[in-house]
Amino acid sequence: MEKIQLIVEYETDADEEILESIGTIKYKLPIIGACVLEVSPEGAKSLGELKCIKAVYETTNILAQQDGALSGKGVNIAILDTGLCPVADFTKPTNRLVAFKDFVNGRADYYDDNGHGTHVAGIACGSGHMSDGQHKGIAVDAGIIAIKILDDAGRGSSADVLAGLQWVADNKDKYNIRIANLSVGTPDINKFDPLLAAVEYIWDMGIVVTVAAGNNGPESSSVTSPGSSRKVITVGAFDDETISTDAFGEQIKDFSGRGPTRNCIIKPDILAPGSEIISVRSKSMSIKAQDASKERFVDDNYLRMSGTSMAAPNVCGAIALLLERSPTLKPDDIKYALAQTAVDVHKDANEQGWGRLDIERLISWEVENVREKSVRNHSKFKQQRKLAKRF
Repeated sequence: MEKIQLIVEYETDADEEILESIGTIKYKLPIIGACVLEVSPEGAKSLGELKCIKAVYETTNILAQQDGALSGKGVNIAILDTGLCPVADFTKPTNRLVAFKDFVNGRADYYDDNGHGTHVAGIACGSGHMSDGQHKGIAVDAGIIAIKILDDAGRGSSADVLAGLQWVADNKDKYNIRIANLSVGTPDINKFDPLLAAVEYIWDMGIVVTVAAGNNGPESSSVTSPGSSRKVITVGAFDDETISTDAFGEQIKDFSGRGPTRNCIIKPDILAPGSEIISVRSKSMSIKAQDASKERFVDDNYLRMSGTSMAAPNVCGAIALLLERSPTLKPDDIKYALAQTAVDVHKDANEQGWGRLDIERLISWEVENVREKSVRNHSKFKQQRKLAKRF
């Protein structure tokens, strides 16, 4: 039977005999009060029943410090947006386009007549091929499932968004969808919101969902739906303090959506870069979309955009790196890891959430709590997150 190696932290030397009954101690590590235990998967599960165990750490692969050690390889991301233009940053050096579904015009071929979705996908997982790596995204080897739910003006119906989420649920296993990114939003005003129900359903299926906080800040309670869901990872922009231009050509400042939500949940969860982000430019933009974007063109292949739409795929790409390293992590584990590794930027909780994304800290996060302890930690963590007051 296949054995796995775990770093097990325990109370006293006397506990080693108990551990030997479950597996084989390969190394004793008294400098940290732990040992390396070789154990079967079934034996690993039983560790959670032992009161003498302080923590269990997943062993990690140690690599020479080189660029691109983690690249999102083997992790597929669903981008629900305006579509995707199949330019070289997604097809070279390897073609990473997995599937395309169009709920707006019903076309079978990849395209993006607005440009927003292509830009978002480039932030999360563009290879930078067209810029010799200068404008590459985060998870450069992640697979891409593009789902068009918004039209050439970047607008759409909640019906199409829901249809897109249903398609993700129906095709999760077929395309091995691990993450879904929605850089979209609508005012959080309905007592029963089908969008919240839908994103929470696919979260419970095991898909990590990243959602933009919206650009309606700095007012309180300005986070949009479905970013107002208590389950999903809602992303704001930490660099929204200077004037920039959003995807609709509007001048914006202090735009990142703030909490609390209508249900008094602290939001956003985390912050990431969202202002003047350079990413992939769609070659299939409509004339109307090109006219609205031409002042933001960097060159023939890239353009600048600002908004929490750009912040969300930064987190999405970082999660792909973490899932490549630790593919067994569940959505709640990912959320917990982000909370533990975010950098406090000393803003109000309803502006910064846990703080700013730190990718290096995230992918170096090593503690893999025993499942029973992890569940308790998540529950306690969620209770703390509910303690928001509306002012």
